Amino acid sequence: MKFVTTTLAGLLLSAAVVTAASAECETTLRSSDTHPDGYPTVEGVKAMAAEVKEKTSGRICIEVFPSSQLGEEKDTIEQTQFGVIDMVRASFGSFNDIVPVTQLMSLPYLFTSPEHQHAVMDGPIGEEIAEDFAEKDLIALAYYDGGARNFYNSQKPIKTIEDLKGMKFRVMQNDVFVDMMSALGANATPMPYGEVYSSIQTGVIDGAENNFPSYDSSGHAEVAKYFTLDQHLMVPELVAVSRTTWEKLSPEDQEIMRTAARNSATLQRKLWAEQEKASEEKVVAAGAEVIKDVDKTAFIEAMAPVYEKYVTTPEAEDLVKRIQATK
Repeated sequence: MKFVTTTLAGLLLSAAVVTAASAECETTLRSSDTHPDGYPTVEGVKAMAAEVKEKTSGRICIEVFPSSQLGEEKDTIEQTQFGVIDMVRASFGSFNDIVPVTQLMSLPYLFTSPEHQHAVMDGPIGEEIAEDFAEKDLIALAYYDGGARNFYNSQKPIKTIEDLKGMKFRVMQNDVFVDMMSALGANATPMPYGEVYSSIQTGVIDGAENNFPSYDSSGHAEVAKYFTLDQHLMVPELVAVSRTTWEKLSPEDQEIMRTAARNSATLQRKLWAEQEKASEEKVVAAGAEVIKDVDKTAFIEAMAPVYEKYVTTPEAEDLVKRIQATK
């Protein structure tokens, strides 16, 4: 009984602290993230919150709810559109059914490097895409880095497109991914993420594709030691605020929010790069082989039929060309 009483007292005290902290602010905004506390995206929004609180002298606070506490990405996006939640951090992939232009960001080899992606998203093209989000009652504040997806497998080092022929790779249940693998001469096997480890281990598939931190944290490096740094997909992430919330803020506070969000993107990208480096060093130390001398030219040229299938309007063609031309 003493333990229960003490625990209950602790919970009540914690709730009182949170309530007291919120009471110090005139406005408290709730921001959702599916990733756990300490993850680069969560720390990015926390940094934004700290700057907003400082520059508004404590009038506006942003409370970050990590680990899907407010729901999964698609649910929280919808809640943000309706103003139930004030802010959301989510991958572009989760906006595909809402903002069609985000589908183009899933095209393989659209971005040639993280720096290329940042240049595109921080420039005029990013501003144009923000207008598409605004039409859906989402005010885009900053674009975060979601990392680069790469191939890894249990059989051999992959250095050329020929090395992929006939191999079986797990991909997300996404038509673009399936078509990408087909164009590369490999076989796509859509399956839940949780089944990948055992499927590689038992030979059901030869490998999968993901970023360094996922390759590390999932344990996949234990059963698929060949990691090819081909960076076939880099999907941006978005920090957005509900239009309902946004329109309640003064122009001065809106500018403070925008500036803090952009500053947080710089930090988040730095944290992501550090996490990628740490994960790479960890898997290499454990015996993984990272293949970096990859000529991606043939990989990129093989994507012609994929682009032909998904880039179907003059507007889409123009956007892809401008993205590719951005330096």
